[in-house]
Amino acid sequence: MALYPLRFQPLYKHSVWGGRRFESLLRRNLEPGDDFAESWEICDHGEDQSTVLYGPMAGATLQQLVIREGGDLLGRHHPRTRFPLLLKYLDARRRLSVQVHPDDATATRMQRSDAGKTEAWVVLQVDAGSSIWAGFGRPVDRDMLRQAIAAGELEALLHHFQPRVGQCVFLPARTVHALGEGLLVVEIQQSSDLTFRLYDWNRVGADGKPRRLHIEEGLEAIDYRQGRIEPHRPQPTPRPHVERLVECEKFILDRWQFQAPQPAGGDRRCHLVTVLDGTIALEHDPSRKPLVLGDTALLPAAAGTIEITPLNNAPATLLDAYLP
Repeated sequence: MALYPLRFQPLYKHSVWGGRRFESLLRRNLEPGDDFAESWEICDHGEDQSTVLYGPMAGATLQQLVIREGGDLLGRHHPRTRFPLLLKYLDARRRLSVQVHPDDATATRMQRSDAGKTEAWVVLQVDAGSSIWAGFGRPVDRDMLRQAIAAGELEALLHHFQPRVGQCVFLPARTVHALGEGLLVVEIQQSSDLTFRLYDWNRVGADGKPRRLHIEEGLEAIDYRQGRIEPHRPQPTPRPHVERLVECEKFILDRWQFQAPQPAGGDRRCHLVTVLDGTIALEHDPSRKPLVLGDTALLPAAAGTIEITPLNNAPATLLDAYLP
């Protein structure tokens, strides 16, 4: 069966730091509660599976598509045992823990079943005074970090800045980081949920107890050569409406700002597109519903070139994530 642009049911994750901006900003219909932390838009991660909403493939999970239609889905990046990227939105009503993700080699050495995790954030909403912590403000070593964690002084060693809407923050695996309160971001990452918490701001979880820390694992995973992480500066591309936000060995992330129809795909690889502004229509989309802020679609490799059209020639912005 020929593949077509695929749209999926979001999966919501709850945490003490979440809120309800998926409802107020992304216009989602949420159940009661004020702890909606993550909306996983495209995922193939164990039991966490994106499910197709429309068309002949409706009801299929992303893992099933990788197994049954891997060549058509992934194109030149086939074969894979699971879909390699995960796209999500994060609503940080409160700040996240200070944490680190291992790289693939470290995860394997630790005998973890999950992969490493390199990620990037694009900032969508910022409250006054919101901060991001990323990298170290001065040279550190393992003993310094261990002592700072024990004394509750880890924050003093971290670099931080106040982000602006539209900025992209690239976080290679092994980077210590934390997302501050008052931020809504979209994240593209390796398909992994392997996280080591180093410090959790002395708070408790929903059960009234401190959340578990992973200090020894985290200290092993850190890249101690990592200096300050600053927002990435977008780079031009040969396409005037497209700028390059991130290019690394795990993924490429582009931002489109356009008003006229533009072709996507057609390069023998799949693309993940998510809308940041405006309203767009996807050629061959069986739902016949436009995509608006927060809506995401997967363009399979075998679907060829797909025309993306901003409705009424109004300005639109989207992110396009794909494998190198």
